[in-house]
Amino acid sequence: MREDFIHFIWRQVRFDLRSLTTTTGDTISIQDFGQHNTNAGPDFSGGQVRIAGFQWAGNIEMHVNAGDWYAHGHETDPAYENVILHVVYEEDRPVYRSDGGRIPCLELKGRIPKDIIKTYWRLQNNKDWIPCNNQLHLVDEPSRRDWLDQLSRQRLNNRSRRFSTRMEHTHRDWEEAFYQSLARALGGRVNADAMDMLARSIPLRSMLKHKHSLLQLEALLFGQSGLIPSFEEGEEAYVTLLRREYQLLRVKHGLRPLPIAAWRYLRLRPNNFPTIRIAQLASMLHRTGQLFGKALAAADAKELQNMFEVKLSNYWRTHYRFGKEVKAGERRLGVSSIRSILINTIAPALVAYADQRGDDRFRDRAVDILQSLPAEDNAVLRRWSKLGYAAENAADSQALLELKTNYCDAARCTDCAIGCQLLSRPYNAEEEGPLLTLNEEASVYSLMGC
Repeated sequence: MREDFIHFIWRQVRFDLRSLTTTTGDTISIQDFGQHNTNAGPDFSGGQVRIAGFQWAGNIEMHVNAGDWYAHGHETDPAYENVILHVVYEEDRPVYRSDGGRIPCLELKGRIPKDIIKTYWRLQNNKDWIPCNNQLHLVDEPSRRDWLDQLSRQRLNNRSRRFSTRMEHTHRDWEEAFYQSLARALGGRVNADAMDMLARSIPLRSMLKHKHSLLQLEALLFGQSGLIPSFEEGEEAYVTLLRREYQLLRVKHGLRPLPIAAWRYLRLRPNNFPTIRIAQLASMLHRTGQLFGKALAAADAKELQNMFEVKLSNYWRTHYRFGKEVKAGERRLGVSSIRSILINTIAPALVAYADQRGDDRFRDRAVDILQSLPAEDNAVLRRWSKLGYAAENAADSQALLELKTNYCDAARCTDCAIGCQLLSRPYNAEEEGPLLTLNEEASVYSLMGC
């Protein structure tokens, strides 16, 4: 059993309220269960209880075992001095305040309905792809739709906070923060960190001093990446020129290149090689230096996609890597890559901008982007589709990715609207899976206090 289960039981008032007493025998009457606190400090604030005829108002703290109070170090934390009630599954030891007074304790063992404990046990011990794999079909459509909408906004807000953190590190320079975020996105999963380091190694303001020369932009980025090869007799003229330009620019801007070991090529398609991504970033900066400003001014997702329709310099139309000539091609960013940038970089940046400026138009535009783009396609979303949760657009696919990563994989069923609905249903063994083994039944009965 985990502490979040106790929170769920308290929030939903899913325990026997008759004849409540503290573990020392004092009667308890609950007037206000308080507000759930997801930040630091006691679990519920603003609670009101009457104990042994005395009215109390303050915080309520919860644990599986009362001894967790000391395991978590609450006895030395001033934030817990105003705890008026300690709610636990089982009191294994009394708990005292710093002044020596014993904190009233309510023990829930034996008061939680067996149906809820059985369903909870099933969810927490299910080894399927998601905990509610066998019960997912029991959730009604309105509840599912509402929860996915919440998850989509939650994921967008979380990513916008990461962009805001980057903003702080760039001294609140929107263009710089966006340039770094875009570089990271261009790196994909394999080279995201390396592209991020590359963008941070040379400020945008330095890049824009050379905006009108694509060669100099490429020299700065490839030189900083450490990917320009060492001199070889008979090398291509472009490589020689690139190295020469970088040597001059490196001194001018006081630069230090990244180690070449930062880059990965294994299992990447040639169009996703870091060399191609760096060349694409250089072309974007050459075409327009104010990338974030252009994103703010774009009318819709189609116009945003056009931002990334760039042509590479002649060398990179016939190369994927230095020194290896191949059949000529445009080497454009793929449609899926552009959509990924809109979803994971532009939409969060717009939300951060909306929060900073107090202008919800940009938040609405971010939501519109997600709802107007097709759903993403990956292994996780294909599994959801088989379970009857097919994403209709990018907002849905983002919600399902959030659900799997931050709720299902972490078994946060009591924080999930789907899990809460399943826990609130009467237990039905035929609907919820095969019968429990004798050992499993024993585990459940132990949780029930039998």
